[in-house]
Amino acid sequence: MAPRRPIYLDHHATTPLDPRVLEAMMPFLTDDFGNAASTTHVFGWRAEAAVEESRERIASAIGARPKDIVFTSGATESNNIAMIGAARAAGLLGAGATPRAGRNHMVTLVTEHRAVLDPLAWLETQGVTITRLGVDAEGLVDLQAVADAISERTLLVSVMMANNEIGVLQDIAGIGALCRQRGVLFHSDAAQAVGRLPVDVEALQVDLLSVSFHKMYGPKGVGVLYARTRKPRARLAPLFHGGGHERGLRSGTLAVPLVVGGAAALDLCLAEQEVETKRLQDLRDRLWHRLEAELPEVRLNGHRDRRLAGNLNVSFPGVDGARLLLALSDIAVSSGSACSSADPQPSHVLSALGLSEALSRASLRFGLGRGTTPEDVDRAAERLIEEVRKGEMQAAAGAGTE
Repeated sequence: MAPRRPIYLDHHATTPLDPRVLEAMMPFLTDDFGNAASTTHVFGWRAEAAVEESRERIASAIGARPKDIVFTSGATESNNIAMIGAARAAGLLGAGATPRAGRNHMVTLVTEHRAVLDPLAWLETQGVTITRLGVDAEGLVDLQAVADAISERTLLVSVMMANNEIGVLQDIAGIGALCRQRGVLFHSDAAQAVGRLPVDVEALQVDLLSVSFHKMYGPKGVGVLYARTRKPRARLAPLFHGGGHERGLRSGTLAVPLVVGGAAALDLCLAEQEVETKRLQDLRDRLWHRLEAELPEVRLNGHRDRRLAGNLNVSFPGVDGARLLLALSDIAVSSGSACSSADPQPSHVLSALGLSEALSRASLRFGLGRGTTPEDVDRAAERLIEEVRKGEMQAAAGAGTE
């Protein structure tokens, strides 16, 4: 008998490329291989037309204008351009910079992705003041705390729309309104949100928004930065130079097949969003109720309702988390952010919720997605319950020998 296929429940780390997306990309990997910046022949014209059509569709999907869309390699690069680019445009970096004068302050949350926290930590070494706000036990920031953190010296606030570990949804509209009233740039890392949730940058009053298409069944290596061109305009300076592509913010030859694939992936997500959200919510609740019924000590991390439909983050008190993850080799799950998997430290997100180091290490993140079936959920639940009970017995036996 052939071995059963592994179950993939790590859709927050990445998603499989949808075959329909690959089909849209194929012409630009073969016959239509031109450079979108080549303006003197038909090969370049076709590539440019495909890029601009994709730009228009992506802009429409998030309530933006085509000129607002800057293609990047993904949300990490978009985050860096947004925050470091804003600092450069404000004169806080480089020769003649005066980081201790004017708007030299930024605000974020302790639960942000490393792709936000690390650039801000670097900016801090350059003289920019950073305020990192805490969250409550359910992972949500208090709007008043954001208001209190903003001063006349604040340049930018960066708050993730949907958390990549615990799936919680922050009050982006409330923070956006607050920042707009105070004349402060508002950036949101929306890598986990766009494609999974309705997003309208105008309604949310977001000035800068980061997106990765591999989180929505598109190709890896492509994303966008929404950078507002309407008043109030988000002023940015580039991180590197070399041709002035993408409004001068991101020089380099565009990966046309990836751009086309990203737009196709977003189109499909929007077309299927309502039905898929309900389906994933039902599957997530099915998994949670099974675990809750058979493992009384299990703990849910993050707000019960204000979270992504396909996200479940749970802790198992008294269980060796590393051993549990190793035992579940037939189930692809995560113990935290994929981008922090090389870091031996416990999850900074779970620590911010007040979990102990031991409990943080005994936590798993389930990311359900387009290919997840009820059978997958049931099998994952059975395997998890089996291994947690083994872990509890081993822990009890070890305690009895002390």
